[in-house]
Amino acid sequence: MRAISKMLGPIALGVAVLGAGQPVVAQTAARTSGAERTLIELSRQKWRWMAERNVDALAKLFDDQAIFVHMSRTMTKPQELEVISSRNIEYRQADIKDISVRFVGDTAIVASRIDLHAIVRGEVADNPFSVTETYVKQRGDWKLGALVFSKRSVPN
Repeated sequence: MRAISKMLGPIALGVAVLGAGQPVVAQTAARTSGAERTLIELSRQKWRWMAERNVDALAKLFDDQAIFVHMSRTMTKPQELEVISSRNIEYRQADIKDISVRFVGDTAIVASRIDLHAIVRGEVADNPFSVTETYVKQRGDWKLGALVFSKRSVPN
């Protein structure tokens, strides 16, 4: 935990985006390649930026054609950034329970189970989700092309 604290820094720890998922993530990271670790960290960073409402960093990460699926609503990049900056959804903490990466050519699929703690239109919303993030490598950088939340009926 101390090594992770030094890695993430005080701001990220204050946001506490990943606290509860450390044992599973640490075990997964020990078995993964450098590219997989890069994408796992990129996913973690994305959650931190969402919690911090860092729309400038998110705008660089999100591809212009990206789609975002929140249960029953599909949004574009500008819509997602507006939801975050306007605080319609305040991402507070994403406790990652499990995370994996698969590659298809220059496309990476990051699948995770999370408990998401958020404020939605002023109401506390703590929900278990399965999340699929699709990244595409463009000119040496990973860009997020899709972020899909599927609510799990039974938390685990």
